[in-house]
Amino acid sequence: MSEDDRDADDVLDELREMLDDDVGLDSTAPRKAFDLWMQQQQDAAESTLQSYRYRVRPFLQFCDEKHFDDLSELTTRDIKEFEARRWNSDLQRNTLNNQFGTLRQFLNYCLDLNAVSDDVVTALDVPDLSKEQRVNTEKLITDRAQEIIENLDRYRYASRDHVLMLLLWRTTARIGTIRSLDLEDVYLDEADRERLRNELESGGYAPHVIESILDEASLPFLYPRHRPESETPLKNQVGGERIINIAEWVADVLRSYLRVNRDDVTDEHGREPLLTSQKGSGRLSKSAMRNWIYILTQPCEFGEECPHDRDPEECEARVHGHGSKCPSSRSPHKIRTGSITHHRDRGWPVPDLAEKANTSEELIEGVYDQPEQLVRGASRREHLDKLDSATTDSDDDS
Repeated sequence: MSEDDRDADDVLDELREMLDDDVGLDSTAPRKAFDLWMQQQQDAAESTLQSYRYRVRPFLQFCDEKHFDDLSELTTRDIKEFEARRWNSDLQRNTLNNQFGTLRQFLNYCLDLNAVSDDVVTALDVPDLSKEQRVNTEKLITDRAQEIIENLDRYRYASRDHVLMLLLWRTTARIGTIRSLDLEDVYLDEADRERLRNELESGGYAPHVIESILDEASLPFLYPRHRPESETPLKNQVGGERIINIAEWVADVLRSYLRVNRDDVTDEHGREPLLTSQKGSGRLSKSAMRNWIYILTQPCEFGEECPHDRDPEECEARVHGHGSKCPSSRSPHKIRTGSITHHRDRGWPVPDLAEKANTSEELIEGVYDQPEQLVRGASRREHLDKLDSATTDSDDDS
């Protein structure tokens, strides 16, 4: 056999190997693969699972439209066609980053299943984002939050709305954490502190662990619990259980609410929710909480002039369930972002704040912490002044 013949045979062998690679893919339907992938996410919070379903749904619909019954039929050209469609759908760059990033995770799982080729996975380009693009700066700013709380203190003192807004702003907690609170998770007086000791002892905690928790639990405080079996899971599950200290004046609002305005109800699981509703299960739902927050953050809610030249009597955002249509309204998540920023502007160290907010230090610094530049600059000025002043050892320790 000549050298040329051997070279031709080598080329044919390479072509056969390439064809064998494609033929060797295992037949897997797109939605079957997605179901398998979701089953692998057992430790993820329900809100995370919902976001995965939302983000991958357009791709699954694309597969249905193209009549792909088998993921092995996908080509890089198909991925690029899907990509182009999403870019042409007027979605923001950070939205596409989230959707394509999750889709990339799913396709990598499909690669592990031997359902798609490596070329198909790498064909999907996840757009890069600058920090400004990664961070949505539409937080609830400190002045606005304090103004809303002052209005609630003046006009709706110790109402459910007052407690909801106050706890979201003062605790940095997620909406699911606030919703999960029962009466037994609220510790306002010394009798409550002893109740916690009894609960920990009956729970089998070691004495040194009990004392450590109680040392951290300076009255008044909240102690949210992860209770997935009765439909109030925490995002970080048991890791979301922690002591959240609150100011005495916040505790006074809670005492008044419990004494006068809280509905005396239990939910469908026999629990006594802190934030109650006379509808549904008896516990205020997340959707209702969001609706109320959208309303409370509208300037016209407390008689201010509309900055958007709308007539409040005719504005669609004043219709129940449509509060988010006001450009000035903010979601509970934006309250959390603003609250974390407020804490940082007031000098809270990142590690302490990450523990309070139950998130990572990286997220505090990279996403949630959006400094008010003048406030943070004034804080740095205080440290600069210290460089030119005589300090004692006791000054340094303080």
